[in-house]
Amino acid sequence: MTPVERFRELLSIPTVSRTDPAEVDDEAFALFHAALERLYPLVHARLEREVVAGRSLLYRWAGRSADAPLVLLAHQDVVPVDGQVWRHPPFAAEVVGEGADAAIHARGAIDDKGALVAILEAVEAALADGVTPAADVWLAFGHDEETRGSGARAMAALLAERGVRPALVLDEGGAVVDGAVPGVAAPTAMIGVAERGSATFDLVAREAGGHASTPPRLPATARVARAIDRLRRRPFPRRLTPPVRAMLATAAAHTAPALGAVLRNAAVTAPVLTRVFAALGPETNALVRTTAVVTRLEGSSADNVLATTARASVNVRLLTGDTLADAAIHLRRAIADPLVDIELRRGDDPSPVSPWRGDAWRRLSAAVSSTLGDDVVPLPYLQLGASDSRFYTGLTDADYRFAPFHLTRAERDALHAPDERIRIDVWLRGIRFYRALLES
Repeated sequence: MTPVERFRELLSIPTVSRTDPAEVDDEAFALFHAALERLYPLVHARLEREVVAGRSLLYRWAGRSADAPLVLLAHQDVVPVDGQVWRHPPFAAEVVGEGADAAIHARGAIDDKGALVAILEAVEAALADGVTPAADVWLAFGHDEETRGSGARAMAALLAERGVRPALVLDEGGAVVDGAVPGVAAPTAMIGVAERGSATFDLVAREAGGHASTPPRLPATARVARAIDRLRRRPFPRRLTPPVRAMLATAAAHTAPALGAVLRNAAVTAPVLTRVFAALGPETNALVRTTAVVTRLEGSSADNVLATTARASVNVRLLTGDTLADAAIHLRRAIADPLVDIELRRGDDPSPVSPWRGDAWRRLSAAVSSTLGDDVVPLPYLQLGASDSRFYTGLTDADYRFAPFHLTRAERDALHAPDERIRIDVWLRGIRFYRALLES
């Protein structure tokens, strides 16, 4: 079988995460594990493998030294496709197009089986060529990154218990993109040096309830609706965090002199830069402010009954330097209603910031330049979403988030959405990136 054929087979297995663990299809994960063993025989013959937390997979490839190992993360699970309309079946892994435009359409093509399978392809080929890495290599493939991250948390705890101190941890995150920073014409490899915190707060209003034919002046549902609108009209303040300042300072060398001066002097130009970033679109806006958006609403269970409890779930993503406590204070001030309770359901503060200089950064940059193009500019970046890497920050300060795929705007927009896909040439180059990293 070719690498693409193996990739397509693994994409066809619906390893879907569910919020309720009882709804997860155990058979799909068992099938996925069996397929990995069959498709990557050298990996499973020569690496130590253990199953952690029920479905996560942890592999150790012994190197010439156990010191300063490399840890590569990816996750087996994918998000559901419920209610989505796809042009091609989400688990058929069909190849659409020809030549450089040929792409595999499937849930997980990018997030995150693209990275998981590319890593295994690189390791299998290196084993076939007789490669022994300079230091141990660990592969940690979580099973519930899209919901709870319990698999990654357990594997990170296991490595900590064994005294593993990685020289470099790499997970999914940024990609190679065009136009990420205004004025930079070259493609940029957006390497996450930190990620925003993630939390869910509930806005809750309670009342006695009763028949819908005689509603009070401000029922619980209306009170929550007002709170939602007030929050929308009072966003978190804009500011430049250290990772974003580093991104701009690094990008300055690749822009026109006048713009480069603006980017290098962010301490002075921050008010202008943050206004521009906030106006350019959702991605750049999320780089300069903590964001909050209501994702779920709950009210009465019947059409003609007043809700005794109305609830709105608010997804908050915290900039570096903000905390869960800061977010709660902002929500309270924005909503300005003592009859709306603000309850933290779950949350994590932002990650520490990894260095954008030093050996680990140079190792990543060299792999980018040698395999993805010497015109690609590695940029430090603030990862907007949460990843399994957040559980590994206690093991090393060199914790990065980057998937070695050159993605268009449309391809990035398809993550967690219909028609997720990856171009075959782009995916094959990603395998070369991991091979270079393994041998560096």
